[in-house]
Amino acid sequence: MSVNKRRISMREGNVFLDGLKVLDAVKCEVVFTPEVTESRALKEQGLSRRWIGYDITGSITEYRSTPWLRKAIAAYNKTGATPEFTISAVQDDKNSDYYDANGTIPVTLSGVVLTGDISLINLDSEGELLQDEIEFGAAKLT
Repeated sequence: MSVNKRRISMREGNVFLDGLKVLDAVKCEVVFTPEVTESRALKEQGLSRRWIGYDITGSITEYRSTPWLRKAIAAYNKTGATPEFTISAVQDDKNSDYYDANGTIPVTLSGVVLTGDISLINLDSEGELLQDEIEFGAAKLT
């Protein structure tokens, strides 16, 4: 047994968009929020709760290196169909205690729809490297 705890490093992992690796990914976060209903009956002191649905949201921050966002906008302008994506991510810190006990942490989202602003151009005389933060909602967690 070692003295040092080997917690999961947030730096170890990959993000994939429609099966293609997001090469310049900086950050990825996915949040599952249950929709909870509450009820109370006569003579019950506490509330009863249950899940009746959910929402999946998240964001990816990346250095702009591919035109995938412009392609999505162009496809929408041409067809009027909402672009949907599949996002997969895996956290795989092989040097963590969690990995030793459980292996990787994979997440795959389908029916992903972009929900935030999409920057088309960004110029700044004091800026350095262009990063995009892409917000999304997903229909399904698989």
